[in-house]
Amino acid sequence: MPAPRVIYEAKPGSPLEVDRRFYERIAAEGGRRQLERFVVPMRSGRAWPVRAGQVFRIVAVEGPQVADLNVWSLANPRERFWASRTRQLHQAHLSTCDRLWSCLPYLRPMLTITADTVRYGRDEDGAGCHDLLGTRCDPYVHKLLNGEEFDLCCHSNLVRAVRPFHLTELDVHDVLNVFQVTGLTAEGRYFVKASPVRRGDFIEFFAEIDVLCAISVCPHGDLSVPVWGPDAADALSVCRPLGVEIWQPDPASLAGWTSPPPSNYGGGHGLRE
Repeated sequence: MPAPRVIYEAKPGSPLEVDRRFYERIAAEGGRRQLERFVVPMRSGRAWPVRAGQVFRIVAVEGPQVADLNVWSLANPRERFWASRTRQLHQAHLSTCDRLWSCLPYLRPMLTITADTVRYGRDEDGAGCHDLLGTRCDPYVHKLLNGEEFDLCCHSNLVRAVRPFHLTELDVHDVLNVFQVTGLTAEGRYFVKASPVRRGDFIEFFAEIDVLCAISVCPHGDLSVPVWGPDAADALSVCRPLGVEIWQPDPASLAGWTSPPPSNYGGGHGLRE
């Protein structure tokens, strides 16, 4: 059998090959100032804007806790994070210098990860952290599998979080599962493990464009308690809040950086008038 082949191999100089020295300079924190800090309570959600050239962190302020992240262009919410293409362009579990890409027809980096204190790598089961294999928990699957009306879900948290920004349930989309460890069994089944995050751990993102971000502090907590199947239990005891910090880097550290434009594909699609 031939060896597996990575399908999206980038040419030298492509946007997949980031300027690591630039993002290391941003992550070094020299001269940056904190613009805002807030805590998102357990089992809730919140949305906030971040301007191009700014940095934000999601911080485990009390210990392990999973978050579901959505991202939109602040000026045009039709442009939003594309989880599946990001997974193909980078990997199923993101870390430092990976990017979050927007959907078609825009296809540009929205965020670049500048720091990740978890540094989970791959474990003995092939699992990784900061998951793109799965998506958010939602009340519809609870209804489907358990026949219950259950509003304590990431989808519902995100729906409520974006309402002040005039977005609706139709705008909520597939997520980056921050601090979540997942993988596939030998049979290809999706599995999760308890989050390995410790108090003070964080993941940090550099905003390539003006964005609106939203997180759900997952009602399933750190995923150490099963919420499906015969052993299902309420995960309240393993739920914790998360912090968000927004920073402005030193202008000198942004020298040479420009916000990326949308894709310049002509948009013909082979159509003829």
